[in-house]
Amino acid sequence: MSLNHNRLLKPPKKLRKLINKMDGQPTPEEVHDLRTNTRRFEAMFEALSLEEQNVGKSMLKSLVRIRKHAGKVRDMDVLTSYASTIHPEGEEECSIQLLEHLGAQRKKYARKLVAETQSVGPECRKGLKSVSSILTALLTDGNDASNEKAVANATATAVRLAAQLGKPQSLNKENLHLYRLKIKDLQNVLRMAAGASSAKFIDDLGEVKDSIGEWHDWEELIVIANKVLNHGSRCGLQSELKRITKQRYDHALSVAKTLRTTYLQSSHSSKKGAAPAALLKIPRQPVWEATAMLAV
Repeated sequence: MSLNHNRLLKPPKKLRKLINKMDGQPTPEEVHDLRTNTRRFEAMFEALSLEEQNVGKSMLKSLVRIRKHAGKVRDMDVLTSYASTIHPEGEEECSIQLLEHLGAQRKKYARKLVAETQSVGPECRKGLKSVSSILTALLTDGNDASNEKAVANATATAVRLAAQLGKPQSLNKENLHLYRLKIKDLQNVLRMAAGASSAKFIDDLGEVKDSIGEWHDWEELIVIANKVLNHGSRCGLQSELKRITKQRYDHALSVAKTLRTTYLQSSHSSKKGAAPAALLKIPRQPVWEATAMLAV
């Protein structure tokens, strides 16, 4: 069997546990785990076509709502950790003001997360328990027909996502974060393969995903600081935020371009009369080898 049993069964099991204990002020670790495992479950739901296994979409929609609430809390945790590392001389008051704002927002978002989780939690936990049973049956060696279909669906999803690595043709501030979402989806699907831990391509996807995510977080911190602080261009804290954010963007763009250079190759469109802009970027052999781990 080419799918990793533990990686498939872990997200629903972990989510049931996290949803069950979600109350008060959830810790940063709990929020991060909730968000990450929900993302992985969403990727699994699509890749394995679990809807065809009588897994209701209403449960998935509830999980997505929980994940979005968790995302807002997680953002405040990350931004607080970043803001706490910046101490421009003479800007102590601005630093404190920004941190206090982030803390207040964190509490507000956490309350909403807990309320949403408690509201739809019973439905989600029941659905996730059913999913665990379905996956266990799906991964059982005696269920060859279902196994083959699950593998075929997962492989087809990975191939479709891998084929999009060359789009858009040019990466910039406007599309880099959206490109990250594509990379994250591909990585989550590829991680379902039994041999995924040995694939350098999957690790490289993770490096690009993390680098772009860090840059985007710093961008969000600038937006918040602009709203909260009133020093304008005279604020040393805001100037430092802009300097660091530019560094993070340059690094994120660099690793994304390196990923493309390493794992994509040029191929002209075969369409008659195609314009020069129709130059295509298609995956190299290591990408197809990573997707093939789902099928062999």
